Amino acid sequence: MAWNEPGNNGRDPWGGGNRNDQGPPDLDEVLKKLQQSLGGLFGKSGGSGGGSDSGDGSGFNFSGKTVGVFALIALVAYGALGLYKIDEQERAVVLRFGQFLETKTPGLRWNAPLIDEVNKVNVTRVRTHTSQGVMLTEDENIVDVTLAVQYVISNPQDFLLNVRQPEVTLTHATDSAIRHVVGSAEMTAVISEGREALGGDVQRRLQEYLDNYVAGLRVVKVNLENSQPPSQVQAAFDDVIKAREDEQRLKNQAEAYSNGVIPEARGRAQRVLEEANAYREQVVAQAQGEADRFLKLLAEYRKAPDVTRQRLYIDAVQEVMQRSSKVMVDVDSGSNIMYLPLDRIASQAAPSIANQSRGSSSLATVQQAAGGMTPGDIRSLTDQVIQEIRSRQTDDSQRGSIR
Repeated sequence: MAWNEPGNNGRDPWGGGNRNDQGPPDLDEVLKKLQQSLGGLFGKSGGSGGGSDSGDGSGFNFSGKTVGVFALIALVAYGALGLYKIDEQERAVVLRFGQFLETKTPGLRWNAPLIDEVNKVNVTRVRTHTSQGVMLTEDENIVDVTLAVQYVISNPQDFLLNVRQPEVTLTHATDSAIRHVVGSAEMTAVISEGREALGGDVQRRLQEYLDNYVAGLRVVKVNLENSQPPSQVQAAFDDVIKAREDEQRLKNQAEAYSNGVIPEARGRAQRVLEEANAYREQVVAQAQGEADRFLKLLAEYRKAPDVTRQRLYIDAVQEVMQRSSKVMVDVDSGSNIMYLPLDRIASQAAPSIANQSRGSSSLATVQQAAGGMTPGDIRSLTDQVIQEIRSRQTDDSQRGSIR
């Protein structure tokens, strides 16, 4: 059935025409009530008799007080949006309309939104960039090098404004520095003992490049993590390294042996020199003593030649006799040779010497018994020998006269 047929009792599908039923409200009434409530909030203009088209229309009237409230709220919101905090490890670079204004230190700061642009930069965090490449050394060898660059942002303004992409600039500068340093060094220095110095050279050259670019970066450390020949020739280089290690080991052993032998040889040489010096001093002193003795003897000889000559003869005979245990005496009057066993005579004279020296110490007694005879004993022994010779000569002469 259509909504406007007679059976509908004049009701439309929106509930119009019968306000006593329970249908939904009219949309026009809803809109009208909404306009009235908004008009009561912001101030209503016009009335039922002086409306616009239908006489019951409503409009909005913004008073000065309402505008002030809105302005205050907008101002507070604008100010709140401009507040920000800078941490201790950060610095803030402020741009006003794209132009550098200032660099702000840590703390609570404010800048005008939509006018100033604030860029926070961490200036204490150590960043790491790793670079790897195959390059040629000075002696035309290929080496694979891997190094890590540790850096910090030293100048936030230069970091943000002077270079468009600082990290890319750092990459290019690192590659240039490492290739220049490796290209100026030999293979041995790159892969073995010169790695530490190589890292220092790369760091200095890289920092020089960054300073020329005014990139605002400071290199903290360059670590040469790996430097080795390409994998295709790794085995050959390992053999070379082992040979160099063996060479160094043999050198160390030779140096250790040298350090042990040379001081000993020097000590022996010094001992020989000291002995030679001592012998020289001894010979010189002995010669000087002999010369002085000869001069003194010469003086005495000039005073009494016969006595001195006899004394010298007796001293010489005494010295010879002290070193001899047997004496052979030639007898002029006969053909026999007399034999004097001085060792037996000395052994027989030892008890008498011991009896004479009982009052002395035991040590002196032993020395006399074992060490020989005194000059007095020798004189007495000489007298006995002379008497024995004289008695034999007498006997021989008597025998000759009888014959």
